[in-house]
Amino acid sequence: MTKKIVIGTRNQGKIKEFRAFLADEDVALLSWKDFDYPFSVVEDGKSFWENALKKAELTARITGEVSVADDSGLEITYLGQRPGVFSARYAGPQASDEDNNSKVFQEMRGVPLSERGARFVCAIVMCTPDGRWEWVDGECPGVITESPRGRNGFGYDPLFLVPDLGKTFAELSQEEKNRISHRARAMEKLRPLLKKYFP
Repeated sequence: MTKKIVIGTRNQGKIKEFRAFLADEDVALLSWKDFDYPFSVVEDGKSFWENALKKAELTARITGEVSVADDSGLEITYLGQRPGVFSARYAGPQASDEDNNSKVFQEMRGVPLSERGARFVCAIVMCTPDGRWEWVDGECPGVITESPRGRNGFGYDPLFLVPDLGKTFAELSQEEKNRISHRARAMEKLRPLLKKYFP
């Protein structure tokens, strides 16, 4: 019988990245988009893992399958680690990626390069239908650019520069991003859990 994991999201960018990371694993990956259920979670946790847990628990309970869910975001040192857990809705409840990016650029206008440090953070929770769960995390350091660069990726990718590569996340290919991103680093820690729950 095919092993199934349901990803607790409708975000097409996240689904694409999860599928790429787990392409060599013997599992069928589904998402909220594959179920006729109005999944909805109020992400009011104080940390990334709390929000990921809410999504993973709901997904496992409703689908009856092992689920994984992540919460991730951008933490900018100059802004006191904002937008943090509010990354997806930084410019408002219905904000687009462009709205959120514009707000960050506005708040960072005139800030010198030496003070534009930031990091992407990702927490992933794996949850079983009977309520067992574990979580892993990953991060990637970088610098906030002064204007958007690149057309790949999603979210804050166009403003997040990886100094060692001289490119923003949005200028990287999917393969390059999948080697260094915060989600990639969390996913590597997730692999041992897959073997634990799917021996």
